[in-house]
Amino acid sequence: FVSSQVEILDWETKKQLCFLDKVEPNATIREIRLMFHKLYPRWYPARQSIKLDPKGKSLRDEEILQHLPVGTTATLYFKDLGPQIGWTTVFLIEYTGPLFIYFLFYFRMTFVYGLDERFTSSPHPVVNLACICHSFHYIKRLIETVFVHRFSRGTMPLRNIVKNCLYYWGFAAWLAYYINHPLYTPPSYGKKQINFAVIMFLLCEAGNFSIHVVLSDLRRNGSKTRKIPYPTKNPFTWLFFFVSCPNYTYEVGTWISFTIMTQCAPVGLFTLLCFIQMTIWAKDKHCTYLREFKDYPSHRMPIIPFLL
Repeated sequence: FVSSQVEILDWETKKQLCFLDKVEPNATIREIRLMFHKLYPRWYPARQSIKLDPKGKSLRDEEILQHLPVGTTATLYFKDLGPQIGWTTVFLIEYTGPLFIYFLFYFRMTFVYGLDERFTSSPHPVVNLACICHSFHYIKRLIETVFVHRFSRGTMPLRNIVKNCLYYWGFAAWLAYYINHPLYTPPSYGKKQINFAVIMFLLCEAGNFSIHVVLSDLRRNGSKTRKIPYPTKNPFTWLFFFVSCPNYTYEVGTWISFTIMTQCAPVGLFTLLCFIQMTIWAKDKHCTYLREFKDYPSHRMPIIPFLL
């Protein structure tokens, strides 16, 4: 093999940061990141965005130098992504918060609702049920984070953790305040409405977990190669016949059922925001599938079968 040369420039100033000589043509971008890291220790690999074009997309770790549209001297561009934090840590922080914040309101701490005797009396049974369901949801998420999820990207910018926590923790406090409030009124249709919602909740949670297992299996042995997810013998995965992101479909279904169960306006607003955000993510992932796979099932929609 004829060795290559790699010139790395700052993506904004176009100033040369380093010149790597005698780089093997079959070197991966990951290996080039490591070479760059030796020269600039403060820019560890996860913090580096290496691009072919200053305004283009970051190259993936597994991409090989000789397969890129470059000559014997490759010009690459570096962008500092800032301090990074691992996705597993991110999820553990995001999901642990709502779990414990909810209990502050469920146990009607005196600093929340005051000392009035009415405010410390036994809540309506649906309030207990809502606490169980809310806790189950976030405990499930924590278990999935540790034992199920495999992340295509190892890290995200540290600055984003504040925004994410404000969203999850803030909404958990807002929902819990109204659901556990002493003046809370139970659902209009009583047990029928509650029982229907609980069944729907459990089915959606089972479906969401099933989809996460399928997606995890696509990345066995640490593979980062993107593959088309298909349904398995598990009936909960059959939603893959109709949508690209059934995990989001089930997640929205979980919060719709929680809204029906509690008949609480803040929960409904949270569900709406979840649906909007997950639709954006689903459309983005759906477009990526269509772009990367010529044989991708054309009848699939991003999140809602036949509609959206």
